[in-house]
Parts: sequence; structure tokens; C-alpha cells
Amino acid sequence: MLDQITPVILTYNEAPNIGRNLERLAWAREVVVVDSGSEDDTAAIVGRFPNARLVVRPFDSHGQQWTFAVQQTGIETPWVLRLDADYIVPDGTIAEIARLAPGPDMGGYRVIFDYCIDGRRLRGSLYPSQPILFRRDSVQFVQDGHTEKALVSRAVGVLTGHVDHDDRKRLDRWLVSQFRYQSREVDKLTTTPWAQLTWGDRVRLTRVLGPPLVLLYCLFGRGLILDGWAGWYYAFQRMTADLILSMLLIQRDLAGGATKS
Repeated sequence: MLDQITPVILTYNEAPNIGRNLERLAWAREVVVVDSGSEDDTAAIVGRFPNARLVVRPFDSHGQQWTFAVQQTGIETPWVLRLDADYIVPDGTIAEIARLAPGPDMGGYRVIFDYCIDGRRLRGSLYPSQPILFRRDSVQFVQDGHTEKALVSRAVGVLTGHVDHDDRKRLDRWLVSQFRYQSREVDKLTTTPWAQLTWGDRVRLTRVLGPPLVLLYCLFGRGLILDGWAGWYYAFQRMTADLILSMLLIQRDLAGGATKS
């Protein structure tokens, strides 16, 4: 199965992560890295791996970037392994993928992620399971808030092995990214009909309940209080993301009130 798969990675200033990712992909004949114009050592690090091919494309949206990466970069294999730069695929999961023998009705496989803080796996997270291995002719990407959603037209299986989400970028970079991400989430939440919102989205729209509830859920609902400071760090990250979203919603409320007055 492995010779039918091309790993594809999106990057932008991913020097702290991309090398660890590519080290686990030595089995691939080619890895396609689509970069958005990184200003750090991302390109130089990619150049150290003989099976990696770097393609530069200015970023417009995650949905458009993934569509380009999978459909317009000259990939010849029927299957792609869709990875963020901070995804690390363990050897056991690669061995499981190698043993796959999908029939024609199978369009892809989703995976569960183990969230890591500086290499330490947490016992739980809010990071959703999603398809990362799929046929190129069976997937399309649509924008979904601050990120993209992969829609697979055929059946989707579930891998037993997990994938590590292990982002080693600095905290200031994370905070800048969250402001951008949550701005897009505000647009999504305020334009989606109420009946189509999840209960979690409705809680976030209260402006005040989201941050404390997500902190408590991470620590006690997901058991992260047992993971020491790493668990607290992740819980504070999720609370901070919701705080940014709440402040952006309130800022929009105040701007609307000022306009009306």
C-alpha cells in the first residue's frame, strides 16, 4: 500500500516541526510540501530530505490550499496522506497503513490524534478525529471556519493507530495564530443558522460561558488535571482561544451598538 501513497504537507514558518515530520516519512518515494512563503528555515529543512519536493503558493484559504496541494502538484499516486507540519506518524501507524488492502468502495481512513505538549502525550484533548488518508479522486476540501474540512465521497474507515499532534512553535506564534483563527470562527458562528450550530457553538455564542466551561471540561472531563503542568498548559490554551473568541464577539457587539447610536 505504501507505494500507492504520497504524503502531502502544508507549511508556513514550520521550522520547529517539519524536520520531525519528514523523518517519519522516509518510506515515501515522494513527499509534497506546499509552502505559503515561509520566512524561517522551513525551505532549507525540507531541502535536506531527498524525497521531499517543495512547492510555493501564496496562501488564500485552507480549503483552496489543500485543493491545490492534492490536485494540482503533479501527484501520480492514487492515494494521499494529508498531514499538517506538526503531525507525527508513529511507526506502528505506518505499519498499519502498509497492511491496508482497500476495496474500490473505500475512499479514505480517519485517524484519532494524540495531542502532545513538548513531546508528552496527553490522556485526552478536544482535537477532533478526521480523515487523513484518502483517494485523490474521492476528496474535496471546503472551508470550515478557520480551517478546512475534507469531504470523502466513498466509505471512510478508521485506523487503529493514532497520529501525534505535537506543535513545538513558540507561544507568541500560537497567540498570533489564534487571533486569526478565532476571527474566522466569529464569522462562521455569526452567519450559521442557529439550528445548524452545535451545542458547543451555542455555548461559545453566550460570550461568557465558553472560556470557564472549556477549562473545566479539559481538566476534569478529559482528565488532563492528571497530566500535570502539560495538562494545565493545554487547558489554558483552549480557554485562551475561547477568551479571544469571546472578546472578538463582544467587540463586534460594541461596534454594532456604536453604529446604531
